[in-house]
Amino acid sequence: MAYTDTLALPPRTLTEGEQRALLRVTGEHSRGFRDHVIFAIAFGTALREHEILALNVGDVFSPDEKPRRRVQLKVFKKSNDDPKSQEVVLPDSVRAKLSKFRSWKKRRGQSIEPDAPLFMSRKKNRLSARQLRSLFHDWQKRAGFERSLPFHSTRHRCLTSVYRKTGDIRLTQKVARHKSISSTLRYAGPSDDDVLRAVRDLPC
Repeated sequence: MAYTDTLALPPRTLTEGEQRALLRVTGEHSRGFRDHVIFAIAFGTALREHEILALNVGDVFSPDEKPRRRVQLKVFKKSNDDPKSQEVVLPDSVRAKLSKFRSWKKRRGQSIEPDAPLFMSRKKNRLSARQLRSLFHDWQKRAGFERSLPFHSTRHRCLTSVYRKTGDIRLTQKVARHKSISSTLRYAGPSDDDVLRAVRDLPC
């Protein structure tokens, strides 16, 4: 199905360079590792802000303490309320980071019981949406971004990457967990990376 001018404009996404910079700066120090894992999950699964923050340890780790391949969401956007469609597949790189993150949590005295929040604040409460938005803004500045993007742009980045890699709009819809493909078609339009590549070497 082709993208047409009658559809919504393509979303604002992070560029490939911005994604690399964000993951690099958060991965450089142990203090930023929690945020590194959050961003890796967002880039690898297209999970929304509230879906990531609602994850518990038992949602992503099996009883043998290994990261799951498939995660069944308990909290998700209600516009698509079919539980069967609310499953995400974790990339190998995310699973490897989660293995390290479990040990990271344990060393810091955070609970690794199945019903404990996966991502906690310094006060050992579940990380809030306000805190996530604030730390995402701060890390963008540390990564040298020339613009400020909302956390939802990580979801846009993931879905744009899936479509660019596969050219399959139905597969992209599956990853997005969109009820209607019309919501997914916007990712078939030109991305921020496409614009950057198009103008970078223009004679002027």
